Amino acid sequence: MPGTRKLGKTTDQRKAMLRQLVTDFLDKGRMETTFTRAKEIQPLAEKMITLGKANTLAARREALEFITREDVVTKVFKELGPKYATREGGYTRVTRTENRRGDGAEMGVIELL
Repeated sequence: MPGTRKLGKTTDQRKAMLRQLVTDFLDKGRMETTFTRAKEIQPLAEKMITLGKANTLAARREALEFITREDVVTKVFKELGPKYATREGGYTRVTRTENRRGDGAEMGVIELL
């Protein structure tokens, strides 16, 4: 787990938030969030897609430990794994967008390539 940014949360809150963000991102394929959060979920999402490429029982169990919904795990192993089978990495892209109106937070979009 990336340990560089605490995101203003305690460890258990941060892990739960990142798990949910990765689950929602893999389900939808595109997400708009703060740029910092997008940079934090990028390596976690890419690891889940790499597990989907392996397509073994051990990889599926490891993905089920992290992703919070079973239907998303099925999508990772049935759709995303084969889609990126020939790609060696770099399954996601994070781009900056305009600042949020309320508090001026730097926003970003993370999307699957």
